Amino acid sequence: MAKCLQTETETLLQLSQVSCVTSVFFGGGTPSLAPPSTIAKILETVSKQANLSDDAEVTLEVNPTPVAMSKLKDYHHAGVSRFSIGVQSLQNEDLKSLGRDHSALEALQTLGEARRLCPGGVSVDIMFGRPEQTTESWRRELSEMLRVCDDHVSLYQLTLERGTRLFKQVHCGQVTMPTEEMTAEMYQCARETLQQHGFQQYEVSNFAKNNSESRHNVSYWKGEQYIGVGPGAHGRFVPLGEGGIAREARTQTLEPDVWIQEVQQRGHGTRRRIRLGHLELLEEVLVMGMRMTKGINHKHWEVFSPELSLHEIFGASPVVQELLQSGHLILDDRGLRCSWDGLALLDSILPVLLVEMDKQIFPKAAS
Repeated sequence: MAKCLQTETETLLQLSQVSCVTSVFFGGGTPSLAPPSTIAKILETVSKQANLSDDAEVTLEVNPTPVAMSKLKDYHHAGVSRFSIGVQSLQNEDLKSLGRDHSALEALQTLGEARRLCPGGVSVDIMFGRPEQTTESWRRELSEMLRVCDDHVSLYQLTLERGTRLFKQVHCGQVTMPTEEMTAEMYQCARETLQQHGFQQYEVSNFAKNNSESRHNVSYWKGEQYIGVGPGAHGRFVPLGEGGIAREARTQTLEPDVWIQEVQQRGHGTRRRIRLGHLELLEEVLVMGMRMTKGINHKHWEVFSPELSLHEIFGASPVVQELLQSGHLILDDRGLRCSWDGLALLDSILPVLLVEMDKQIFPKAAS
């Protein structure tokens, strides 16, 4: 597996002809199961193919078990500069119902060791909307977490996955989930609590202080190119190495055994390639960019859409005007973004913006 990860990294970097890599993210699944030597080898491969800047952000997702904690120091020596810890909850009963294999104490111990190794470079994932959870219990738990966490917090609402034990329990009525209104209240409660503790929200689900935003994730939201390596990975880049001129959405083969065979045969395990048209690219830039509290500035939009500005696309739309007048959306000299209240309603705002953009780019087809 390690050799194949190196091979695919080398192949795709050559294909993209990228000259500089500013961040590397080891995530998806449980990367902390990989030995630190694998992380070191992949980073070495990246350095050989492109300039891996000295201040590159190298993140590793960690499941906070004793085994993972024992390897943190070696990961750090291998080149990891940032840890993302999947704490999820400080309630042992909830961790058990979520199918997690760590305890609250183990999570806190892992968090402490990670902070010792990478002060200011540790993020925690915490989940709300859990079974039987109330807004008040969530507020208390989050406040407790903020007393021990570092400078970055990612919030996730629990989504039930078919086939899991929890899904079956909810389906059979053995467990009660919070209502949609309650989870919306929990989200607002979390935003306010985090702000009171000095955290600034910079994206729908992400909060930071002391300039500790995830540079890697910000690059996604800004629509920058990225390469996905490993089973099931996703990437977005222009394959300049084979004469490509348009960005492609790429997906690697999901099944590890098949992926290994493909990498051994042709150097990579790309299962699907979709060439992104102009509208598709703009849709991605809009959807991702609007997740950020800063939204999309005019200069950034012009890089992807030199023909039509944000004002030209959205300024004259009656439905967009309603969102502007209600205070949920802001379109000004800075660019397009959601207000504090609007960001909580992003899922209902985005479809409106996408329809309006479609109309402006293909006016005849839309009429």
